[in-house]
Amino acid sequence: MAQPTNTLPSAVQRCHELLAWLIPLLDQFPRSRRFTLGERLESGLLFVLENLVDATYSRDKREALARANRRLAVTRHLWRLCLELEVIGLKRYEYGAKLMLALGGEIGAWLRARSAPPPPAESGPAGAPTAPA
Repeated sequence: MAQPTNTLPSAVQRCHELLAWLIPLLDQFPRSRRFTLGERLESGLLFVLENLVDATYSRDKREALARANRRLAVTRHLWRLCLELEVIGLKRYEYGAKLMLALGGEIGAWLRARSAPPPPAESGPAGAPTAPA
């Protein structure tokens, strides 16, 4: 397996790892669910990955990150539906949910970092008089 590059944001790597774990599992879904739930899960996470890579190379990252975050929320609901329809067992659900939760945390942290106001400009020592305007 190829070694991941260290220049990509960790959210991109987490999404890649989630897809690498999930896609072989989707191949084991029963035929009745493989082309509905399985297809939607795979395409949803591929959409998330595409938007994370887009955010990596975009000047304004917020929109791509927001799209990725919204699609991940939909994917989490589909994942839960897989458990409720007994397509997957509880242990696989828990592991996948843990990976999706960690990915959501990474995207949220990246979004907050991009939305934070810039730090105040350097000024003189505290309490120093300022020049009159």
